[in-house]
Order: sequence, then C-alpha cells, then structure tokens
Amino acid sequence: MEEGGGGVRSLVPGGPVLLVLCGLLEASGGGRALPQLSDDIPFRVNWPGTEFSLPTTGVLYKEDNYVIMTTAHKEKYKCILPLVTSGDEEEEKDYKGPNPRELLEPLFKQSSCSYRIESYWTYEVCHGKHIRQYHEEKETGQKINIHEYYLGNMLAKNLLFEKEREAEEKEKSNEEDLQSTKEERFPAIHKSIAIGSQPVLTVGTTHISKLTDDQLIKEFLSGSYCFRGGVGWWKYEFCYGKHVHQYHEDKDSGKTSVVVGTWNQEEHIEWAKKNTARAYHLQDDGTQTVRMVSHFYGNGDICDITDKPRQVTVKLKCKESDSPHAVTVYMLEPHSCQYILGVESPVICKILDTADENGLLSLPN
Repeated sequence: MEEGGGGVRSLVPGGPVLLVLCGLLEASGGGRALPQLSDDIPFRVNWPGTEFSLPTTGVLYKEDNYVIMTTAHKEKYKCILPLVTSGDEEEEKDYKGPNPRELLEPLFKQSSCSYRIESYWTYEVCHGKHIRQYHEEKETGQKINIHEYYLGNMLAKNLLFEKEREAEEKEKSNEEDLQSTKEERFPAIHKSIAIGSQPVLTVGTTHISKLTDDQLIKEFLSGSYCFRGGVGWWKYEFCYGKHVHQYHEDKDSGKTSVVVGTWNQEEHIEWAKKNTARAYHLQDDGTQTVRMVSHFYGNGDICDITDKPRQVTVKLKCKESDSPHAVTVYMLEPHSCQYILGVESPVICKILDTADENGLLSLPN
C-alpha cells in the first residue's frame, strides 16, 4: 500500500502484509518514545516482499511483539512494533538480589519512625504502619494535648506478604501497636536496622518527645530548620549559619524577598572581637549561665538609602515554653539598613551554654 502524493494503491489484494514500523523512535533518556501521530504528516509504506528478516541493529523488534490491523476493506496487516524500553530487560531478568519489599522488611519489623519537623507541624512516618501529622501543646500540670491527623495507613495486604506469613506479621504488628500506645516509647533493646547491607539508623529506648526535641536542635544548628515570624507587612526568616531574609507574600504578586544578611564565620569572628558575642546571667548561687548570644550576618542586599549591603545582628535568647515549637521573632532598625533580629525559642535554651568565646553554638553533650 502506498499513500502520499498519488492516492492509495493496494499492492497485494486480499493477502497479509508484514508492516514494520522503522525509524519512528528516537532515544530519550533511558528509553525510546514514539513521536506524536498526526494526519497532517504524509508517510510511505513499502512492501518488503515475501521474504523478510527483522533488523538486528538500530531500532529493535521482536517477533511476538505485534498487532493485527484490519482496514475498512477487510485487509489484514501484521504490524510488528518496536521496543520502547532501553534494552535492559535481560539485566533485570538476571538480577538475583532482594526485591523492594525484602529491602524494607527490617523497617517494617521494628517500631521505627522517621520525623520531619516544621515550624508548627511534625510529620511522623512509622514504616509499614502509618503517616501522621501532629502538633503537641502542653498545658499547666504537664498535660499534653495533641492535635493530629493520620494521612494514611498501610495495610498488610498492600505489602504483598506471603500468605503463610500474614498471620505472624499481623500478630507482631498488634503487639507493637499495643506497646507503642501504652508506653509511647520504642522497643527497649537497641538494634541496628539495615537496608541491604548498610545500617541506616538505630532504634532504642527513646521517648518520642525527646527524640523530636533532639532532632529539632540538630536541624536548627544545621540550618535546615528555620525560624519564621513577624507581624504586619514584613515577615522574617532566620536559618542558623545561613541567612536572614525579610519577605512579604501576596496572593497576586507572589513572594517578595530581601536578603538582610548572610553568614560568614570569619567575618563574625572579626565582629566578635569588637562586640559582645556572649552575655551572661548571674544566678542567685553565684554561678553564671549564658543569657544570650549575638551573631553577625553581613553582605545582604544593597540598601537604597546608604548604597551599602544590609547587615543584621541576630540575638538568640532562651524562651521558656512548654511547646518546643514556640518562637518569637522581631526586628529592629536602629540605623538605616542595619538591623537587630531578636529570636527567642525553647530550642535555644538547651544550647546556649554550649556557646564558645565567639558565641558559636554546638550540640549539647
């Protein structure tokens, strides 16, 4: 059959035709994709003759990968389709290692959970069980109120466990759920959990609140957990050891952000030689504790008034609160484009005493 400049002509009336789609594929990443079909693009189908062999180079085909097509005139064509994969099927068939379920099974057997802590919500992923979003608040008398949502639960049938092991896994899961609900703590014996041959975490007797508090401190000192606050038009974002931003969010125009200062440890140490980076509080028993640390962040966006980079002194103070997520952020501007950012949070209370002579903080022992 031929189509294009001169109508349609049947070359073998009533007989089957071997139609091979050649040259229609182009490499794209790890596989091949067919181009979009369009009636506006003319094409030509060539009759290869009664004797024909599939090409061994270029676009690959398989004898059993075909579709029988029938025209409006009841003419049948055997269309051999090209492979749309990267040709790695043999490698996948030869793979003898553990499957994804087997790799994750150590996590499912343990009462292990991972946490992501945001400014208000904490996200809990208990492997093989559920995903939870919650916020803790403590009232007078140490009563804890939890505002929570379960975002999803994993059922045993979705894990594709073997039938003969379903009863055993269900029993273990019920026992662990009961233990977790009753005591709010992980199993007592420390045991390394490994994915494949690599240990990735250790689960031990750690109260959930303590775990999230310790993780919050680590994320704060690494700069991945940022404090945000402020009232009015401008809001403020402080990421320890990274930057101070001033921003405004609008539904129509989007987010407007100003870099108030960026962290440079050498510049801060030079600043600390001339300024007080660590302030003390004298206790009634005569001992001293760190009351506040100050850090210098310079090289912000150029100020329109002074034509110099903005800079800010960040003052970190302890804020006594029952909620680890409570934070107070405020900004002062004693001189044009020279700011003071006050940050008060319970997270800071636990690390103030780690400050060195330059006010630099570290993880508590």
